[in-house]
Amino acid sequence: MYANEFDATMQMIRGKWKILILYALDEDDHRRFNDLQRTLKPVTHKILAEQLQQLLDDGLITRQDFDENPPHVEYHLTPMGQSLVPLLDAICDWGVAHVAPDKMVKLLCDE
Repeated sequence: MYANEFDATMQMIRGKWKILILYALDEDDHRRFNDLQRTLKPVTHKILAEQLQQLLDDGLITRQDFDENPPHVEYHLTPMGQSLVPLLDAICDWGVAHVAPDKMVKLLCDE
């Protein structure tokens, strides 16, 4: 249960890695777990698995299991997940416009 629509949206994207996961899947919609982990280094296996499961539970991404040996699983943005990208871009642009660059370790908007 969410307090309101703002709370619902923020709960879905809250977490150190969720926005980065969404951006990574927007950049390349056929990402495997190990590829995401390399891209998001230094995220741990446990945290990445938890954040992916939360995004799955919220309907923002899907998991495609190819039922092969060795296991082959890919993650993709759902249409609902894709609809968040412009919102994230707007938040990113606001941060670039209103927060001094020396207060940020990294800029996502320029990538």
